[in-house]
Amino acid sequence: MSTQTPEQTAATYFDALSSGDVPTAMSLFSPDVVWHQPGAHQFSGDHTGVEGVGALLGGMMETSEGTFQLVVSGDAMVNGDMVAVPVRFSGQRTGASMDMSGIDLLTVRDGKIVEVHLFSEDAASENTFWGHV
Repeated sequence: MSTQTPEQTAATYFDALSSGDVPTAMSLFSPDVVWHQPGAHQFSGDHTGVEGVGALLGGMMETSEGTFQLVVSGDAMVNGDMVAVPVRFSGQRTGASMDMSGIDLLTVRDGKIVEVHLFSEDAASENTFWGHV
C-alpha cells in the first residue's frame, strides 16, 4: 500500500509527463488501468492495461509528429480517490494543429492510477486533429 495520497500521485504523474519522463509516468499506472479516450477519432474508446495506454500515447505522439504536449493549467481538485486536473494540451502535424483546455480525471488507489477520464473543450477540433474514424 502506498503512502502517497491520490493528489500526490497525480502530481508525480503530471510532473513526469511535463519533464518528458515517460517511464516514471507509465510506472504510476495500475497493471489493469482503464483509459477512457473521448471523441470520434482513431484513438477514441477504452484502452486497458499499461500496454494499451502505452500504445495509445505512442500513437498520439506519432500522429502529432512528436509535438503533443500537456501542461497542468490549474490546481488539482480532489474528491476521495478521484483527482480532477485542469490541463492545456496542444499538438501540430502536417496540415493541422490543436490547442485547447481540458480536464483529466484520474482515479488513484494505493498509489496507482486505475482509471483515466478525459474532457476536452472542443471535441470537434480534437476529432479533426486526430483524424475521424
